[in-house]
Amino acid sequence: MNPGDHVRVSQNGSSYEGILLPSTNDQYLILKLSGGYNVGVSSKGASVEIISPNSAQFSPPENKSDDVSNIIFDKNLPTISLITTGGTIASTIDYRTGAVTSQFDVTDILRSIPDLSGLANYRGKIVANILSENMTPSIWQDLAKAIFEEIEAGVDGIIVMHGTDTMQYTAAAISFMICTPVPIIFTGSQRSSDRPSSDNLVNVICAVEAAKSTCAEVLICMHSNDSDNHCSLHQATRARKNHTSKRSAFATIGNLPLGEVNYDTRSVTYRRDHHKRGELKSSLKPDLDFNVELIKYTPGMDSKLLDACSEKSGIVIEGTGLGHIHTDFIPHLSSLIKNGTHVVMTSQCIEGRVCSRVYDTGRDLLDIGVIEGGDMLPGTAKVKLMWALANTDDPSKSMQISLAGEITEPSRPWD
Repeated sequence: MNPGDHVRVSQNGSSYEGILLPSTNDQYLILKLSGGYNVGVSSKGASVEIISPNSAQFSPPENKSDDVSNIIFDKNLPTISLITTGGTIASTIDYRTGAVTSQFDVTDILRSIPDLSGLANYRGKIVANILSENMTPSIWQDLAKAIFEEIEAGVDGIIVMHGTDTMQYTAAAISFMICTPVPIIFTGSQRSSDRPSSDNLVNVICAVEAAKSTCAEVLICMHSNDSDNHCSLHQATRARKNHTSKRSAFATIGNLPLGEVNYDTRSVTYRRDHHKRGELKSSLKPDLDFNVELIKYTPGMDSKLLDACSEKSGIVIEGTGLGHIHTDFIPHLSSLIKNGTHVVMTSQCIEGRVCSRVYDTGRDLLDIGVIEGGDMLPGTAKVKLMWALANTDDPSKSMQISLAGEITEPSRPWD
């Protein structure tokens, strides 16, 4: 028997029927029941009947030490590269402890989602197997190089499986580091695969359809609503996770999502202009300056926090409203800037853009050399500043123009 087989497991007078899932512990057989729940059955003394085998044809890599594998369903279909970094979508239940653990690899995911069969040919690659709170900029660089290698290998699209908590940062980083002629789609799940309400199936299927589409952008594909019928496609540099646990946690800030995938019909639609497949030539610029911080200003904040940034290459500040901080902090920022630190001002408001010309405080910030971040999301601004410091001759200028859709044009003078 193999993962993906439809089986019946009997033990001690009880019988369970479902799809056999990969397990991180060979002492247990894990089944996905028809109702959506997972059940773990001790393999000791269990009898297994294979009702129907998994239809997926698995071809292991020629070199077992290689981290690339291929699962082929139809040679006439496009080839999609599935790259995993871990996260809930690559998690399962450890039935020894009862806790969620990030131990699945790409092969396990493909075998546990038979619906992927017939949609594409798949290449699999593991860059990391971590929960997303453990993501680091150095892994962003590893991921960028892995994606670029897959593009150069001729794949038709990329899907990155990633934990949702820091997905927006990683996706934004890839937007700056890679110029892509094919779709790069980030997806994940808010709920692990053992739960009937898991969103992993719909998200992955929709991500595959997006990766086959004409849009050569870096996008985040996640549930549009509480139902299982649509996924939104968010431009990576404009996306934000707005809810801790809802399946429709992600939103495009300042606009509707760039596109949408209908899960039932498998159709992909786009609302606005975007780079088309094959329009751009692939290139890679993975260098980052790690010495950048993001600071959120709050009333009563200790100014020593700014002084602690004296050795930083750059800082991004989430200011109040139009982009302000306490006037007593301005001398501290002036000192940082004179010593070579790039300071970018963003707003902690969800909507709108920084404007430093309305109030005295804003004008004083401009006078000392603080860079206006427009309507860039603070997290995106941090990632962009890390990239701009390492790759551009004039980071200040680069931070004020849109390089990957991170700054939108105001529709009215007061926006």
